[in-house]
Amino acid sequence: MIAASFIAFLSLATWLVLLFGRGFFWLARERDDRDEAPAPPIWPSVVAVVPARDEADVIARSIASLLAQDYPGTFRAILIDDQSSDDTAKIAGALGDERLEVLRGAPHPRGWTGKLFAVSQGVARANEADAPDYLWLTDADISHAPDNLRRLVARAEANKLVLTSLMAKLRCDSLAERFLIPAFVLFFAMLFPFAWANDPKKRAAAAAGGCMLVQREALARAGGIEAIRGEIIDDCALARRLKAQGPIWLGLTERAVSLRPYPQVSDIRRMVSRSAYAQLGFSPLVLAGTVFGMAWLYIVPLAGLALGGLGALAGVLAWAAMAIAFQPMLRFYRRSPLWGLALPLIGVFYAAFTIDSAVQHWRGRGGMWKGRAQAIAPT
Repeated sequence: MIAASFIAFLSLATWLVLLFGRGFFWLARERDDRDEAPAPPIWPSVVAVVPARDEADVIARSIASLLAQDYPGTFRAILIDDQSSDDTAKIAGALGDERLEVLRGAPHPRGWTGKLFAVSQGVARANEADAPDYLWLTDADISHAPDNLRRLVARAEANKLVLTSLMAKLRCDSLAERFLIPAFVLFFAMLFPFAWANDPKKRAAAAAGGCMLVQREALARAGGIEAIRGEIIDDCALARRLKAQGPIWLGLTERAVSLRPYPQVSDIRRMVSRSAYAQLGFSPLVLAGTVFGMAWLYIVPLAGLALGGLGALAGVLAWAAMAIAFQPMLRFYRRSPLWGLALPLIGVFYAAFTIDSAVQHWRGRGGMWKGRAQAIAPT
């Protein structure tokens, strides 16, 4: 009993270390509405690069939001149709704006993951004539507020940033989304504390691929998109390379929102499973450690409740600590604070998704994206 109570207190201590020793990741303080940079004296030129594969259901809204930007400088957009089997390119082209160019992407070569080959083609096209000062890499399922680009550029210019990235606000309407999506962002921030990523003195680097403003010359110095062509978690890989070139910034936003719904738990499972095992370096040992760690954080405190006495006290305090840590993200997503009490169960779901990611990799279906299995299965 004494040993079990001691374990419960160690779990509580782990939560206290996370709360106060990991960049206060849970406070969600890094947001694009907390400060506004002054307008630069000259607005630099920007080209938006949008890779799209089978996005007919959202592409009109996404591209229309780009073309509605109130940006004072030179701006144009390039959509790369990545071998779509639907009317993605046709729908985008029908918008009829001279600032938009729609390219038919070349066949996907071996060694390139996800959208990266399409992105590389868009970047190459943007650089062919009148190369821009910035490249705005954004996904085809993201809708942007009219002032988003203007504020992104103002922040980048004021702070000499080589990468300015926003974590697009995900859909949080269905029961599955309310249960799992705010925690997804919380766990991302736990892995990649935004404050650490934004600190030039720290090695930590992270970005959110749905909205990334990249200084073109810095990208070229970092080796271009080709330098990360085999990465499953391509946004964070790009952030690591660009942070070697200069300061970067990552924050939460409501100016870029995802149009992609996740109505069922299985939809979120697929989203997480695509990259979770890659984050662990495809290592069974790290996988085992991760599952143990999640059990330590989310299961041990509840087990402590069954002990009574000091063990129960430690369990209650740990459960309270995790519920408190969840509150800022729940407020950002405008969800009930009572969801904080469900974090142990949510953690179990994400542990299961992580295991599923490894299983899919071992079956040769790792990193499945748009019908492409991207992670190489072990031989």
